[in-house]
Amino acid sequence: MPINEVLFFAVFALFILGMLTLDLTVIGRGKRVMSFREATIWSGVWVSCALIFYVFLYFYGEVIHGISTMEHLRAVTSIYAPNLKLVEGDLAQSIELYRHNLALTFITGYLIEYSLSVDNIFVFIMILSAFSVRAEHQKQVLFWGIVGAIFLRCIFIFVGSALVVKFQWILYIFGAFLVYTGAHMFATRHDEEKIEPEHHWLVKFLSNHFAVFPRYVANKFFVRNESKLCMTPLFIVLVVIAFTDLMFALDSIPAIFAVSIDPFIVFFANIFAVNGLRSMFFMLMKIVDRFHYLKAGVSFLLVFVGLKLLGHEWLDEIGFHTVHSLYVIVSILVGSIGISMLFPKKDTTLE
Repeated sequence: MPINEVLFFAVFALFILGMLTLDLTVIGRGKRVMSFREATIWSGVWVSCALIFYVFLYFYGEVIHGISTMEHLRAVTSIYAPNLKLVEGDLAQSIELYRHNLALTFITGYLIEYSLSVDNIFVFIMILSAFSVRAEHQKQVLFWGIVGAIFLRCIFIFVGSALVVKFQWILYIFGAFLVYTGAHMFATRHDEEKIEPEHHWLVKFLSNHFAVFPRYVANKFFVRNESKLCMTPLFIVLVVIAFTDLMFALDSIPAIFAVSIDPFIVFFANIFAVNGLRSMFFMLMKIVDRFHYLKAGVSFLLVFVGLKLLGHEWLDEIGFHTVHSLYVIVSILVGSIGISMLFPKKDTTLE
């Protein structure tokens, strides 16, 4: 990895670390449960950060890969944006085209990741309910679970991007998998999902290989029992959430490859979306029943992205570009939310 990419990645990582530290130590400090208002404001903060980053890419996107010459620009676009037509002999205009394309792929990828994160929320609600995690401890568990998810996704993204760059045919496998996943999600959207903690494979694995304390101890992840360090059930919930998010990444990360195979753009879009998960959880858990068609919308989104991956060569030939994908994605999301509001569930109340 070139030094400029390392430096940019390091600066970005420090920014995210600073925001997470602020979230953990300052925002909502002393509050045992995040309120709906606080969750809404903090969700808005993360969305605003993503939009600010979009503006940065729009005007200074070339700094990510340290592009300063036409040769370097050609080399980068040949790998990550082969369909982008540069203006031969005009470096300034070519870089401007590159910036705008980079910003567009980022915001489209972010929307994909953010919308697919909604399904994560439904499962997180089930996990915390099934494991009987008290409301005042949910904030901490989600925070550290998402930190673990960021680390795991980072590995997944850079390995996956390297494989896609080397073996383009993997995109067709991703496409078929996403079409199947979307169709299955739509077909089972009304099925009641249950999680039985005692039968969960991660619970069994951790219980068989590590010392586990038999009950929750306030908000502690580890306690000493007869001089032996034991993990508490709260730590097991944290691990379950982190690995559950990784399982969702098997859908969401291939989905964003339909927009960009640049590992930095995929990573940035994922990080902004995942960091908004915790506050989105506390916001959506209050109004989740109001958007009962959103799961169907997410399933249509997966099918669309999968079909785009399967037919990406043909779509490129007919001029179906990233901006058109953005229009479709926004239409699906707005449509599913709008239909949910036009045809609300009976007896839905806002707590």
